[in-house]
Amino acid sequence: MSDFNRQVIEEFRANGGRVGGMFEGAALLLLTTTGARSGRPHTNPAVFVRDGARLLVYASNAGGPKHPAWFHNLRADPHVTVELGTPEGTVERFAATAVVTEGEERDRLYAEQATRDPGFAAYQAGTDRTIPVVALHRVDLTDPARHHAIADHLVKVHAELRAELAALREGLDSTTPDEAVGAAADAPELGRQLARHCLTFCGALHAHHHNEDSVFDLLERQFPELSDSLARMREEHKAVARTVEELEALLTSGASPATLRAEVDRLATRLEEHFTYEEAQLLPALTRTRVVPGT
Repeated sequence: MSDFNRQVIEEFRANGGRVGGMFEGAALLLLTTTGARSGRPHTNPAVFVRDGARLLVYASNAGGPKHPAWFHNLRADPHVTVELGTPEGTVERFAATAVVTEGEERDRLYAEQATRDPGFAAYQAGTDRTIPVVALHRVDLTDPARHHAIADHLVKVHAELRAELAALREGLDSTTPDEAVGAAADAPELGRQLARHCLTFCGALHAHHHNEDSVFDLLERQFPELSDSLARMREEHKAVARTVEELEALLTSGASPATLRAEVDRLATRLEEHFTYEEAQLLPALTRTRVVPGT
């Protein structure tokens, strides 16, 4: 993240969505996407326009020759988080689905924005690419069918992450005793093997927890009785993230197989405890039936 974007984001959050400088007076939101390669959350300020129930943002990149990184991210994963200033001077945070408009609709929407703000006409004139217009649709969590869909997705993603973690641990278990004897020489290659597993697993885990965090705020409004449980889950997300960062650092440090194995085991234990707690707390509320995790 650039220092400029970081400053704008901090000012936005500290001042209820209001910022100064070049964005003073502009309708601005913060858009958080999941990195297409890293799986990590990335937040960017973006000018927006309300269009009925949806919000429109423009991948102008100030008229640059390439689409901004956030656009590539949401094409890979349309589940995003939006932050908006409120009349009360706070910042509202909610989950949304990004839809890239096409054809005549895109052309009409961009032309309307260029009329409102001639700068956007200049952006399009300065590049050969067609600047995308993206519609952000707020996720509605009041629909019971949506609750069931969230529960199904939670179970599915947890199963996938458990499988990825098993593959990560299998990479360690495949180290033979003879290989372990030469730990200093073998650790770099082992680290490279594990790094390939971790790139998949750690990226998916970061993306999953980022998406969950954006939904938790809405779930808290629907299920106020889960407030304490959701607070605990948010803290567990932070603890798991720290454990993952420590593992990623070890993978490039030349640590011995025994050290790597201990760290992966620690992550596995913490993650399984977290998954089990999430499932026990969220699934019954979302489905209104008692669900026993792992059955």
